[in-house]
Order: sequence, then C-alpha cells, then structure tokens
Amino acid sequence: MAKAQTFEVIHSFTGGAGGANPWAGLTIDKQGNLYGTAINGGSSNLGLAFKLTHEGPVWIFNPLYSFTGAPDGLDPEARLVFGPNGTLYGTTASGGKAGRGAVYNLRPPGTACKTVLCPWAETVLYSFTGYADGSEPGYGALIFDQAGTLYGTTTKGGTNNGGVVYTLTPTGAGWIQRVIYNFDPYTSGIYPYSGVIFDGKGNLYGTASTAGGGSGTVYQLTPSGSDWVENTLFTFSSFTKPNDGAAPYGGLIFDESGNLYGSTTEGGLGGGGTVFELTPVNGGWAFTVLYSFSGGYSPGPDDSLTMDAAGNLYGTTYQGGANYSGVVFKLSPSGGSWTYTDLHDFCSFAHCGDGQFPQSGVVLDANGNLYGTAHARGIGDSGVVWEIAP
Repeated sequence: MAKAQTFEVIHSFTGGAGGANPWAGLTIDKQGNLYGTAINGGSSNLGLAFKLTHEGPVWIFNPLYSFTGAPDGLDPEARLVFGPNGTLYGTTASGGKAGRGAVYNLRPPGTACKTVLCPWAETVLYSFTGYADGSEPGYGALIFDQAGTLYGTTTKGGTNNGGVVYTLTPTGAGWIQRVIYNFDPYTSGIYPYSGVIFDGKGNLYGTASTAGGGSGTVYQLTPSGSDWVENTLFTFSSFTKPNDGAAPYGGLIFDESGNLYGSTTEGGLGGGGTVFELTPVNGGWAFTVLYSFSGGYSPGPDDSLTMDAAGNLYGTTYQGGANYSGVVFKLSPSGGSWTYTDLHDFCSFAHCGDGQFPQSGVVLDANGNLYGTAHARGIGDSGVVWEIAP
C-alpha cells in the first residue's frame, strides 16, 4: 500500500533538562494540546512530564515537571490521563518511597503563569511497597470510574509476585489503596503491562503478557459484592496455537458493538505479532486474527490500539517495517476482512530525524490527525513526538 506523505516531527527531545526517550503515548485535551512523559532527562535525569501547545504553524514545548526519584517516582512509562477535576494522573515504574513505583497527580499553577515556562505541581497519591500491594506499574494508563475511584495494574508484587489490579479511592485523608485481584500464573496469567478498561456493566477487561497456561491471556473481572471474580476469555499459546500470536503487552479497546480489539508482540503467521478481535457469542467469546505482522523477535505492537469513528484501527509496531525500526499502521474493515496500510516506516539512522522504536500507541484529534512518540533517535538522538495528517 502507498504510504502517507504527511509525516512530520513536531518535537525532538534533546536530553538533559529537555527530557529524553518518551516511552508512553500522548494525551490530548479539548484545545488540541498534547501531554506526555519521557523516562529520562529533566532536572534530575529521572524523567519528565511535558506539554506541547499548537501556536499557529509551530508547537511550543513546555516541561511541566521533573521527577526526582524519591518520593515522587522515576521512569514515568505510562500515558497521562485527565481526572474528573481536569488535572493529570499517571504512574511511575519505579521510585516512590520504597522504590517500587508510585501513582501521582499533576496540577497547573494556582495562579496565572506569567513566564514562558509554567511548571506544574506534583502530589504522590500512593507509593507501592513491592509486597502485597503490588510493584512496578507498567505502561498501562490509569482509568477512573464514575465515582472517581482510580483503577490500575502493576507488573509485579501481589500474592504470586505476578502483578495486581488495584483501586485508589479518594477520601478526606488522602487515597486508600486496595488490591482487587492477584494475577495467577496458572489461570489469568502474570505480568500485566497494560491497564484495564470498563464495559457498560462495570466489568473490567485487560491482558496479561505471559503464562496463564500459555503465552498470555485476555481476562475479565466481574464485581461480586465487595470482591471481583476473574474469567479468562482467551489464552494464547505459542506451542499449540502459534498463529494466534503470543505475549499481549498492549491493552484492549471496545467498539460500539461490544467487540474487543487487542494485539500481541510475537507469533502469528508472520512471526511478528498480531492484531486480534474477540466477539461475544452465546455467553462466550470468539477469537479472530485480523492481521499478522512479519519480522523477528517481538517486533509487534507494544501498546493499545486506537479506533476512529469509521471503525479503522491504528497503532505502531516497536520494530519491523522497511528499516526494522517500527511503523505506524492502519487497519481498515472492508467486506468482512481488514486492509493493512503502512502509514510510516521509521528510519534506523540518526540523520533521518524521524525517530526510532515507537513503543506507544497513537491518539487522534478532532480533525483526524494522528500523534505519537518514538523512543529513540531523532535530531537530538533522544526520541521524538510526531504527527501524521490525513
């Protein structure tokens, strides 16, 4: 397929105080401003939160907060999300009081900013201990329920040291953390790098990247009184079902009909991961591979997919493509099948300037423009933020 010729780097990270190596995807507000994080750089070289504001033909980069390790965390790998109060929430993979990661809130200055750079204030909502409460949140974004409670996952810790699903409930004295599920290597799988999503009935859905009797799972958590009951919807197996894919690191999304979509980083017919769909049928779920990527070890999508109003799916692969440095892709439904379009191949050389290894997924603005990050390379050799116009 012909590639789009509208790819543009809108920011190149320079390292140091300007941040380096964006791992997470972006969040967009109603005005079209972009928010994200970089896992390196900042004033302490432990990570940075930033904002990109579109002013005419240019984008203005504004560092919002530099992480310091303890007690505020470091390695902000997860995408930022807006909370009910309009401020930003996220997690760090490490740091915090015990060095096992933290959940934090970023809020703008209380008074109008009169300088070019407008730093935000950070509050740590919770620091993980690494034991029963979980350890090392992955790159799955947090999610709020209608009551304002936060839900998230950790990749490790918990009863089996395979990760947990947890809640954080706001109270007058702060936030109360509760583990609602401990991952099990024999059933639900372990190491959930992605977060969870809700359906209309209040059930939670997510992926575990390994085990579960195979090579990862798709799971459902159903509320039952004050507890949650786990139901494994699908188990991947690189041995008995290699064409289905393996190692689902990315999370899930729903379409308007209640079908689930996700991806795997490995396996499939081409060996480079898959995009799949799970359709509810007669009380169960029917699994279908929509597309198989080619490539070597773990080149497939690492993060969740994005769907537009027409039902097209968008995402990135961490490696693979013409230059083995990752691609931005589109999958379009057509007559019961899906058509693959390569929107951009990232270059493997620094002089290309377009970045390399896009770990994160993409976001769409109201005009159909795509935005994302690439972890490495670029003009400053520290990663980029990019845009693809329709």
